[in-house]
Amino acid sequence: MLPMFRLIIALGLLLSLDVQAEGDNAALDRGIETLQTEWALAKYRTPEGQQDAAFEALTREAENLTAAHPQRAEPLIWQAIIESTHAGVVGGLGALSKVKHARGLLEQAEKLDPTALQGSIFTSLGSLYYQVPGWPLGFGDDAKAEAYLKKALALNPDGIDPNYFYGDFLRDQDRFQEAVGYLQKALDAPPRPNRGVADE
Repeated sequence: MLPMFRLIIALGLLLSLDVQAEGDNAALDRGIETLQTEWALAKYRTPEGQQDAAFEALTREAENLTAAHPQRAEPLIWQAIIESTHAGVVGGLGALSKVKHARGLLEQAEKLDPTALQGSIFTSLGSLYYQVPGWPLGFGDDAKAEAYLKKALALNPDGIDPNYFYGDFLRDQDRFQEAVGYLQKALDAPPRPNRGVADE
């Protein structure tokens, strides 16, 4: 009888772990959705003079979500997106520490799960590398930018973000004819669930 009891107890433990994992995943999904929504509102709907404070608060939320899910790439990605967007709000030399930190977060996320959020790590790294100044001020590098953006497109060829950012990169490089196709694809991409403000 003892082996049977052990089996029942083991099955019970496995089931409780599955339930806990489902609860953790649901909490993570809700947290990511909240960050996405609040980021879009801070970036696109918040008056300029209030954006700094909005992104400060949002950074703290992202840090808390990352701390609660240390083995998941998704909160790191969103923390990086929030910090790099905040850098754009702050501007100037003060932004450099934020974009460097954002790059570090994305590199951490890549080690955990390079395919998380349909290649958002590579879209974000690519956009950082072409928008941040090059040496000696920053780490900007057009060759790295293009390599990362192509990786993102390989993972999500029809997505709004990889097509938009690769098109924008090509425009930045004066490769206008190449850019048009990617930008048009971004315009034609299907809307994403719960991302209405950002997609608009």
